Amino acid sequence: MKILIIGDIVGRPGRNAVKALVPKLRDELKYDLFIANAENSAGGKGITFDTMNELLDSGVDVITTGDHVYQQSCAAAALDIPQVIRPLNYPDAAPGAGWQIVETDNGIKVAVVNLIGRVFMKPVDCPFKAIEKILAEIHQQTKIVVVDFHAEATSEKIAMGWFLDGRVSAVCGTHTHVQTADNRILANGTACLTDLGMTGARNSILGCEVAPVLNHFLTGMPNRYKIAKENVWLTGALIDIDEITGKAGSIELVKKNLN
Repeated sequence: MKILIIGDIVGRPGRNAVKALVPKLRDELKYDLFIANAENSAGGKGITFDTMNELLDSGVDVITTGDHVYQQSCAAAALDIPQVIRPLNYPDAAPGAGWQIVETDNGIKVAVVNLIGRVFMKPVDCPFKAIEKILAEIHQQTKIVVVDFHAEATSEKIAMGWFLDGRVSAVCGTHTHVQTADNRILANGTACLTDLGMTGARNSILGCEVAPVLNHFLTGMPNRYKIAKENVWLTGALIDIDEITGKAGSIELVKKNLN
């Protein structure tokens, strides 16, 4: 089976890219499941009930999130949607679930797990221990497991890949908004990519207009960032997974321009 997974959707331009490109991608890539990180989908920070429904209506099957998941006051309502998950290693009392099992149109069960890193990030529970606790339960239902690891440090994301090698189908990083070129299959059959990149405007600094961000770096003063709109791209990866073993056969970078 084939799974398409894309990086952080940034604001309305990113949502528009998903809506416009999904029909073309479905025909071209012939994927069975579409996973998207949408923690920046509402105004660049956070999620809302409306933006989640918009993405699901556009063809996204499972929505993952990250450190901005609770930025909007209505985030809890969005996390009531079964197809939307938040990082597993947030405290148990946090709204939402950290993993979900979905079934494709042809009856294949896929587990999607969302984790968040600790290096250069806000304090959370250990992501390694968090997924270790649930793997046995997941494997009772399916061998196909895809992990979105929302983390800053490349070392932490690569370490998670090796930690889970042979036990999950794929570990793909999000958060930095810059697609990396280290897509590979690890020794025991796990597809690994340090970062999927972003779905948003490339003529930007991580999806935001250049001038305010530059001014912040030059002056140290706070600035109001605005979502950039020009030269919008969708980036991610297409992963081919054996339905019986759960091992990945290939992972290819995906880059599509909206314009």
